[in-house]
Amino acid sequence: MVIRPVGFNPDILQAILTTLTPYQPIRCSASPCNRCHLLPILLALLCSFAAGPFARAQAPAPSHLVVLHAARLLDIGAGRIVTPGEVLVDGEKIVAAGSSVAHPAAAETIDLGDTTLLPGLIDAHVHLFLHPGAEDLQTVTESVPQRVIVATLAAKADLLAGFTAERDMGTEGAGSADTAVREAIDQGLIPGPRMRVSGNAISVLGGHEDALHYNPEQHVLSNATYANNADELITVIRQQIKEGADFIKIYETGRDFLKDGQFHSTVQYSQAELARAVNEAARLDTRVAVHCEGEPGALYAAQAGVSSIDHADQLSDETMRLMKERQIYAVPTFTIQEYFAAHASSPAGAAQEHQLLDYHAQQFRRQLEHGVPMAVGSDVGPFPHGTQARELELMVQYGMKPLEVLKADLLNGARLLDWEHDIGALSPGYKADIIAVPGNPLEDIRVLERVAFVMKGGIVYRR
Repeated sequence: MVIRPVGFNPDILQAILTTLTPYQPIRCSASPCNRCHLLPILLALLCSFAAGPFARAQAPAPSHLVVLHAARLLDIGAGRIVTPGEVLVDGEKIVAAGSSVAHPAAAETIDLGDTTLLPGLIDAHVHLFLHPGAEDLQTVTESVPQRVIVATLAAKADLLAGFTAERDMGTEGAGSADTAVREAIDQGLIPGPRMRVSGNAISVLGGHEDALHYNPEQHVLSNATYANNADELITVIRQQIKEGADFIKIYETGRDFLKDGQFHSTVQYSQAELARAVNEAARLDTRVAVHCEGEPGALYAAQAGVSSIDHADQLSDETMRLMKERQIYAVPTFTIQEYFAAHASSPAGAAQEHQLLDYHAQQFRRQLEHGVPMAVGSDVGPFPHGTQARELELMVQYGMKPLEVLKADLLNGARLLDWEHDIGALSPGYKADIIAVPGNPLEDIRVLERVAFVMKGGIVYRR
């Protein structure tokens, strides 16, 4: 099939281009003909999405030597602050980092003053296609094109907040549209983090993210893709990989609640069903992450060999043992719980959310004692994009040291996103994903909320 444009509205084109251009709006005359030099940009993007397998390489920065200088540098591998700190960048890669690096004659020097250089942050649980407000309504009332525009703005906000790599944990009813956003970022068409995407998450009929409170006669669609048994799981996984997903997200539990001081969650898939899904994903050279609040779903997920258990409010001793042994990451997502507690629709709802958050914090301390490996994911989307550094603060508040949280974010996050040895450290040969923050994050993790400089792949996005 050949796709041909049948006409375009220049005002809509201008709005889209302004959205996609981070700094300089494109200005043209009122005549559509005078805008024709812009049309190939959009058509190339459209055709690249329609043509099958995408070119997955990030648009590289042109070869250009840069020396970043700051008062401090975080050596995450050694677990210490180096003073002063310098990084030599050539194109999209780091050449050297330490207290002093070579200053080639052709290099540009950027002096960032009294700041700390550190690797770009990683958020292992985001929703680019969501924004604050009634989640169930926005997925029904907003068109997929509108939600794609929202996602591009969210990606930009997250990048400028210092998050240079993210894992999108489901478009919530927008199908594989996250593939298009990822490709546009990779091709340098829009600003955003490096992305791993899952497309729609997978759930059962009547399960998590289904349209449970609508008139059944209206046939409102689920925000997830149905798979009601192992065979259907395999079919959906194959379809999602075909459409461009990097990994698979499955809702392992549904409703969760506290009753008489006991935590309860509804299991959606058996251990055998999850194992079939994990095996199929492995055959396709990818992995499965699960939304899972508690037991016995968490044990089924650990036994099946998933890559991460997201939310993880409740983990049994056996689940924690398996997670430590197999290096399955827990991704706590405290920030979304805090946000829901602060924005509940009633005092009773707020009290319930606070009880769940307090319970999770208590369980989190047990998980740390048992050596459960952690990664950092905020569940941003229902709360504003670009504000998710709060997640690292809450992990410190609930029991981790700042250095351990940063290791969970940078080192474990890089492994979880399958970018180990590419991102997560200021090391020679790694991608030049570098941020700078005022103060020392090992002394005050809150400085991560005040990112002053962002470079991704050698390109400066914030300064």
